[in-house]
Amino acid sequence: MTSLTAFTVVVALVALERLAELVVSRRNAAWSMRQGGRETGQGHYRFMVVLHSGLLIAMLVEAYVLRRSDVAAELAWSMLALVIAAQVLRWWCITALGRRWNTRVIVVPGLAPVTTGPYRLFSHPNYVAVVIEGVALPLIHGAWITALVFTIVNAGLLTVRIRVENEALAGLPAAGAA
Repeated sequence: MTSLTAFTVVVALVALERLAELVVSRRNAAWSMRQGGRETGQGHYRFMVVLHSGLLIAMLVEAYVLRRSDVAAELAWSMLALVIAAQVLRWWCITALGRRWNTRVIVVPGLAPVTTGPYRLFSHPNYVAVVIEGVALPLIHGAWITALVFTIVNAGLLTVRIRVENEALAGLPAAGAA
């Protein structure tokens, strides 16, 4: 198997993981809405979907068009390890949030913010996973242009997204409150 074929398989596996996330997200979003949840931040959501889908496509286009053959094996393996670590962190976040995790900003009134799992260590750990993956996944095959452009554009998106989430969570009771 060539390194380009292996890279394509890795990207396809990440795409399948994203589809699994969407299944979980839709189920959880429906639960949140049934509990009286309120969605905010719809304005940036479509852009986020396009950006994240574009990441998967752009890195493959870059890899196939530029056909870099000089990617060091050490770089590829270390970036793959970071991608795996990002997936572990992402699913730890999903597990910690349980039914409240989804890809939208839906807050159920009266439920305190989650402070378990990675959320006891720092705010917005899922976005740490997104940032790591956005750099590491393209660099598995030296798609540095995609990694750079995604990182810059995603930084702007995360600025908006985190502000929207913080504003939505501000009205919730403190953690530990009944």
